[in-house]
Amino acid sequence: MLQLDDVTIAIGGRTLVGPLDLEVPPGGTATVMGRSGCGKSSLLAYVAGTLDAAFAARGRVRVDGADVGALPPERRRIGILFQDDLLFPHMSVGGNLAFALPRDIVGRAARRDAIGRALAEAELTGFEDRDPATLSGGQRARVAVMRTLLAAPRALLLDEPFNKLDAQLRADFRRFVFEHARERALPVLLVTHDAADAEAAGGAVVTLGA
Repeated sequence: MLQLDDVTIAIGGRTLVGPLDLEVPPGGTATVMGRSGCGKSSLLAYVAGTLDAAFAARGRVRVDGADVGALPPERRRIGILFQDDLLFPHMSVGGNLAFALPRDIVGRAARRDAIGRALAEAELTGFEDRDPATLSGGQRARVAVMRTLLAAPRALLLDEPFNKLDAQLRADFRRFVFEHARERALPVLLVTHDAADAEAAGGAVVTLGA
C-alpha cells in the first residue's frame, strides 16, 4: 500500500499541493489531475524522494506501512515511468534490462533468464541484442516498463507515460502497464491531464488546483 499523510508542497510561498491524504491499495490506482504547473509532477518527485530543494514540502510517505520519507530515492523501492522512455542509448535492450536487476539475482544464467522472461512478457522475445534506436515507440515503452518492474519496486509512479503515443498505442500501453501492476499487486499513482487515462486507471481521482 502507498499512503500519503498530510502532504503539502509549496514554492515561493505559494501552495501547490495539499494538504493531501491518499491511500492506494496493492494493485490499485489513484490518479492526480490538473492543469500544467499545478504541482502534479512535484508530488511524484516528493514521493520518489527527488523533489528539488527549491520546494518546501512536508508530510509522510508510507509504503507497506513503513515511512520512507527519510530514505534516499534508491532505497525507497518506488519505480517511476516518465513521458520519455529514457532507455540508455549506449546499451542493448538486454543491457538496459540488466541495469535494473536486483543484486540478489546472481550468476550470468539467472540474470539472462530474468531478462528473457521480461522480454517474453513484453512480447519482445529475442530482442536482447537489439539497439534501442531500432525499436518502435511502443516497443521502447514496453522495455522501459519491464526495466522498471525488474527492479522489484513496491509502488509505481506514472508521470504521463502515455502522453507521446498515438491513440491506439496509448490504449494498448495503458492496458499493458495496469495489467502488469495489478499482477504484481503494486499500488500505482498516475499523473495525467487526460480523462481517458484516469478512466482506464480506475480508482480515486484527485484534482489539483481545482
